[in-house]
Amino acid sequence: MLTVAGCAVGFVALILTVRRGVTEWPFAIVFGLLIAVGEMVQFRVDGSRNRAPIATSAALGYVMLRGPALDNPPEVAQIVAVTGLATLAGVFPRAVAGLPWDLVISSRRVLSVACAAIAFALVIPDHLAWNGSWLHAMALTGAMLLGVLSAGVIDALVGAGQDTEKFNRPFPAALRDELAVMTRIGLAMGISGMLLAAGTSLIGLWAVPLVVVPLLLTQFAFRRYASAQRTYRTTVRSMARSTEIAGFSSPGQNARTAALAVAVGNDLGLTPARMEALEYAALLSGVGQLALADPSPGGASLLRTRAERQRAAEIGASVIERSGVLDHVAEIVRHSNDPYRQGRANNADIPLESGIVNVALAYEQLVGEGSGQSPEKAMESIGLGIGAEYDPVVVESLRRIVGRGFRF
Repeated sequence: MLTVAGCAVGFVALILTVRRGVTEWPFAIVFGLLIAVGEMVQFRVDGSRNRAPIATSAALGYVMLRGPALDNPPEVAQIVAVTGLATLAGVFPRAVAGLPWDLVISSRRVLSVACAAIAFALVIPDHLAWNGSWLHAMALTGAMLLGVLSAGVIDALVGAGQDTEKFNRPFPAALRDELAVMTRIGLAMGISGMLLAAGTSLIGLWAVPLVVVPLLLTQFAFRRYASAQRTYRTTVRSMARSTEIAGFSSPGQNARTAALAVAVGNDLGLTPARMEALEYAALLSGVGQLALADPSPGGASLLRTRAERQRAAEIGASVIERSGVLDHVAEIVRHSNDPYRQGRANNADIPLESGIVNVALAYEQLVGEGSGQSPEKAMESIGLGIGAEYDPVVVESLRRIVGRGFRF
């Protein structure tokens, strides 16, 4: 739907632009090239979002051109048409080269830029431009901020709807996370677009290379961060596989536990930072078993005594703490085998994530590869431990997830 909406808006804008003619061709070409290049070098900064800071800033900058360097500022239709065509021109080489690309995210950018252009055009008359007047400067700055916020809020609403549909997250929690991303990253790209628009409006296209340099540095910083995140995740997954190689867990057991824990975390609306810690804790929850004398049959830690499981959790937490950067993950693992009644029910400092890992481990060992139990039977078994062994909130969340058809 988003792709269709983006294409429809772009197509209508293109028809209107062809009928009315293109104004300020040099600006349209330069900003179009910037958007296309930004789309070509887009990247994934985390597990779910593609980022194109250069394309986003350039598109927003093109929206807000008003000044002595332009005789006729671009209309809304022309802005959307240039953004849409440049976006397709940037995505096409990635698709041909086999690089990751996401037309839905690109369509979201086109739609948010259209909203910014409409909001900016509605509050600023055509004759208002940068002319050295403080009155004009304040009005233009306020309109720019309104346009940037309009684009950010629309994109956040759409992104929250996507997360709700795809991951079954509560819409308020998904919107909270999208707005948090907007305040940290989106506003930075929006302000870069404002600087690009103001500079270009005042001194012409000579301002573009001056503003693009900081954007390139931002792009470089984002890519370094994304690379570090990928390395981080790969390292954690390699550590998790050590228990499988040593025979202390069945093949894929840690990954299945993590997948279920993430599904529960999404259902409960945890923040992205807590979701990442939860996933890592679920992957590393069995590391402490390596210190035990012998592996459990099929990796079924539930067959061990309570003392053995808690000792393994404590050892695993100590191992994780030695990394120096996963202390929050270690705390989750430390309490991942605590009974609810003797743990989190009486101690609010124990993280909810520990209860999620506890339930996810139990369900995986009852339903996972080679165990043979049906999801319904497993839920009956886990239900017998509600309030004593397992957190009632987590079990109810698991019940909803299984009811929606979750399967390993």
